[in-house]
Parts: sequence; C-alpha cells; structure tokens
Amino acid sequence: MSAPLPGADERVTLAPGIVMRPARLGDAAALAEAYRENREHLRPFEPARTDAFFTAAGQRAQLAGRVAERAGGSGLPYLVVEGDRVIGRCDLFAVKRGAAQSASLGYWIHRERQGAGLATAAAEQAVRIARAAGLHRLEASTLVGNVGSEHVLRRAGFQAIGVAVAYLRIDGTWSDHTLWQRVVDGAP
Repeated sequence: MSAPLPGADERVTLAPGIVMRPARLGDAAALAEAYRENREHLRPFEPARTDAFFTAAGQRAQLAGRVAERAGGSGLPYLVVEGDRVIGRCDLFAVKRGAAQSASLGYWIHRERQGAGLATAAAEQAVRIARAAGLHRLEASTLVGNVGSEHVLRRAGFQAIGVAVAYLRIDGTWSDHTLWQRVVDGAP
C-alpha cells in the first residue's frame, strides 16, 4: 500500500458558495440523496444500479472503498457541495504509478446545476490536483455523442484520442466511448 496522494485533503472553491472537497464516509446520506434526485438524469451515462445503491447504506459502502483508495494512494474521490448539499462528484481513480503515472477522471453535476461551468471547473481542478500529485497523464471516456461531457473535457484541455467499441456496460448495454487524454506535467 502507498501513501495518500498529495491533494488528498484539499478543498477548492469552484464558484461562489460551491466547493469541491474530499469525500468522507459521513457524506453517505447526502450523496444517496443526490443520486436519488439524479437517478433518471444519470441513468443513460452510468452502469445499471440496484435500488440499494441509492440508499445511505449503499453509498456508505461505495464511499468506504473510495476512502480506502485515497488512503492507499490509488484514488482521489471528491464531492462538489453547496453548503451541506451534494451537487456532484469529481474523482481521480485507477491511479497507476511506475512507468504510467496516470489516472482516470470521472465526474457528474446535479441536473439542476448543469450549464453553469461547474463540471469544467471541477475537471480543471482535477488536472491541477493530478499535477500536484506528480501524475503525468489523465484519461477520461465519454459515451459517443455525449456532447456536454465532450465540451467539458475540451475546455479542460483534453484531446480525443479515439473510440473504444463496446468499452463499458452502461445502463445494461455495452456502449462505444470516445477516449480522451491530457498530459498534465509541464503543461499550463
């Protein structure tokens, strides 16, 4: 097991009153509420979820894994919050060290807060955090045709590098994804 990555405890302001901060086990109830509020909105973009996923207990189990990843240096799970309300996530996960020095980026923003630049701001902060953690490269994937997420990644400096056929099982169907990357070390 490695040490936590630099930035593991960092809080950053994305917009007035909106903060991106590390996820904690105590966030389970608020995160479950956010997932319930966005269940239909997120369904086309995420793996099929059981009803248990949308409960505080289900989110506590998910968060326990993510918090353990943070402690072990293999991930940085963040929440986007407005006061005590969770309005999104932004995670660096699948951190690879050695020759790769890379991680994957995932994010979502509450359906009611779309279009305010929060996902882009979170992705830009994730790039900065990845750089501070000594990573070389970030990767992300979007469902082919997910114009909103493609826009976020382009604005955060990512480049599309190809399409992976039947890449991830999303909402019960193997789906094609556009693959994205950004080299983060030595870049502005």
